[in-house]
Amino acid sequence: MSTPNDRTRRAPRRPEPVAVRRGPAGPVPGEVQVLPTDQPPEGATSPDARPRLSFAVPPARGKAPKHLADYDLAGRKKALKDAGLQPFRADQLSRHYFTRFTRDAEDMTDLPAGQRDQLAGELLPELIHEVRALRADGGRTIKHLWELHDGVRVESVLMRYKDRTTLCVSSQAGCGMACPFCATGQMGLTRNLSTAEIVEQVRYAAQASERGDLTGGPARLSNVVFMGMGEPMINYKNVVGALHRMIDPAPEGFGLSARGITVSTVGLVPLIRKLAGEGLPVTLAVSLHAPDDELRDELIPINSKWKVGELLDAAHDYYETTGRRVSIEYALIKDMNDHAWRAQRLADELNARGHGWAHVNPIPLNPTPGSIWTCSTQETQDEFVETLRRAGITTTVRDTRGSDIDGACGQLATEVLNQERGRAKA
Repeated sequence: MSTPNDRTRRAPRRPEPVAVRRGPAGPVPGEVQVLPTDQPPEGATSPDARPRLSFAVPPARGKAPKHLADYDLAGRKKALKDAGLQPFRADQLSRHYFTRFTRDAEDMTDLPAGQRDQLAGELLPELIHEVRALRADGGRTIKHLWELHDGVRVESVLMRYKDRTTLCVSSQAGCGMACPFCATGQMGLTRNLSTAEIVEQVRYAAQASERGDLTGGPARLSNVVFMGMGEPMINYKNVVGALHRMIDPAPEGFGLSARGITVSTVGLVPLIRKLAGEGLPVTLAVSLHAPDDELRDELIPINSKWKVGELLDAAHDYYETTGRRVSIEYALIKDMNDHAWRAQRLADELNARGHGWAHVNPIPLNPTPGSIWTCSTQETQDEFVETLRRAGITTTVRDTRGSDIDGACGQLATEVLNQERGRAKA
């Protein structure tokens, strides 16, 4: 890990967040307080189900085939040399993959006709294939369910906005963080994705964007967010490898701007600090969802290990080291975490560490009739947002997508699996 810059080393020690203790006393008498334990976790199959936090990564059932995107350019040349092929062909293969978004040997007319299939077969095997694609938002959103070499499935979502085209990628099959409002969290963790399995989601999205699959015609993929299935920090090595493939210029990678890439985490503090030293100025997004340990302990199980204060300290240090403003993700859940006093406490926590270093994204939860995991009223959402803004916190309500196609991660995979089980029983 690289050494923090001089500005970081000389930064004065931040004062203790005393503003939090001076803020609102907490719950208002008579207000409704729904707790995560009032109902089994989202997607649970039994009424006594409880979240089970796990850091363990199950052993893989066979490794994914080696792929060009798993290596830097030097590694690709070595792989070809070891296979008895000309190392300089790695540069040509890389340009086809990262600039033309193809792994089809027939498209590689600058390669010797007699070697195309062998070269592509050596470094460009098929890693993922489409199981289902669903369109939403008038064709501006496409959600894909992919099957990997060993039969496990992951999801990605491609979204077109007025000023950008964004892909939400998965970094794991399933997730071990066990957040009770998350469908993926109830799957448990199946395995980490390889660097190339992550990158292949990006290549397909870049190809689809260029081809004009989204409403509005051809576009350029500009943004990638690690907000799909899995906790990226648990798959740290492969995620960092994927970040290099995204950011590095061709023929090393896609040449995307680091400013357009976001890595989200529920709060693995040591790995946030490690990422800050990688020299990759991507945006950090912290899935906070509650500013008080009392609620967050049950809402985000990892909070039992690293508390809100430790997490926000690490997030602020990330900002100091990289110069990149941190996103604070906050899913508004009716009567659970959407109280105005919690908005004030969040503002106090952020301001106690400085000003202008964090940007809060309240996220309206997709409504789930009859469930505690449902969206706040518009009036409550407006009050929450206004409380933050009055305190000087830059706040933007997230533009949610795909609610009509089970937009939340894990929902499509679960739906397809249930359908297949139903057909098998029939």
